[in-house]
Amino acid sequence: MYSLIQKILFLLPAETAHHFTTKSLKWLFLLPGIRALFKTQFSIQSTSLERNILGLHFKNPVGLAAGFDKNGAFTNEFEAMGFGFIEIGTVTPKPQPGNPKPRLFRLKKDQALINRMGFNNGGVERVAKNLKNKAKSVIIGGNIGKNKITPNEKAVDDYLTCFEALYSHVDYFVVNVSSPNTPGLRELQEKEPLKKLLQEVIKANKKQVLPKPIFLKIAPDLTNEQLDDILKIAKELKLDGLIATNTTIERKKLKSPAYQLEKIGAGGLSGAPLCNRSTEVIRYLRKRNKNIVIIGVGGIFSESDAIEKLEAGADLLQIYSGLVYQGPGLIRKINHAIINKS
Repeated sequence: MYSLIQKILFLLPAETAHHFTTKSLKWLFLLPGIRALFKTQFSIQSTSLERNILGLHFKNPVGLAAGFDKNGAFTNEFEAMGFGFIEIGTVTPKPQPGNPKPRLFRLKKDQALINRMGFNNGGVERVAKNLKNKAKSVIIGGNIGKNKITPNEKAVDDYLTCFEALYSHVDYFVVNVSSPNTPGLRELQEKEPLKKLLQEVIKANKKQVLPKPIFLKIAPDLTNEQLDDILKIAKELKLDGLIATNTTIERKKLKSPAYQLEKIGAGGLSGAPLCNRSTEVIRYLRKRNKNIVIIGVGGIFSESDAIEKLEAGADLLQIYSGLVYQGPGLIRKINHAIINKS
């Protein structure tokens, strides 16, 4: 069924197809019985899938990665598809349109996407308002970043603004310094600025009556030495977890022709070509830290991809491009595979 839907959607530009899909879901779920139908079709309940991590109860370990629901407007619809948790954002303090269009592209031969969205979102106040209507049965992660116009030396203020505004509406936070689509953002992954940023967010979190888990999302393009620095900082600051990984700026070993890549230009690559590298990063991190929570994301297109990441050391999983190319049935397939492995 999804193969037919995909063929129709792929006739549209990638970003147009995305907005058409999410808006159609919103309208569809207004019809009586649709939510229950989706749950019957895609959701699986099993104690073998449940995870209790960092004080949070996940009904299953398969989540929706950040970027798909930037404004937290479709959490109820995605929850009905069987996701165990949903990460919204990246959210910035002020609304911003993002980079000029077109900025989302398909590489069909590689089963990949390239995006240079640029943290397009409605701003933290709008997102907080949207999340007031979220279902209580799903865990929500808040992926936070800085506005493009905010210089790096003042980036901390943006992250703290988002933290304060979203605290009452999300279950965990993700500090995103690894997107390649905001100029200078990845410089915040360097040891000293990263340490300063995380210190301030963790400090603000500790002031709360009930502190929430704090994750750091990292790039797949980091060297082992840089990963070691991140692990040292994580241990020193008692960071709760890492999300491995964001999109890559690498373009090696792609099947898509060079002229197509040149025409598309800059952006972060996600999808099948990222699968092995993200798993390598997960394995490296887990080998050096047995206790930190790791959310594995990057190129999960099948049950075997998911199981491989779990066996490499991921505690939870997220999908994005796999949902675009494989459809929501992928969630059910992965959860079935996890049950069978139990």
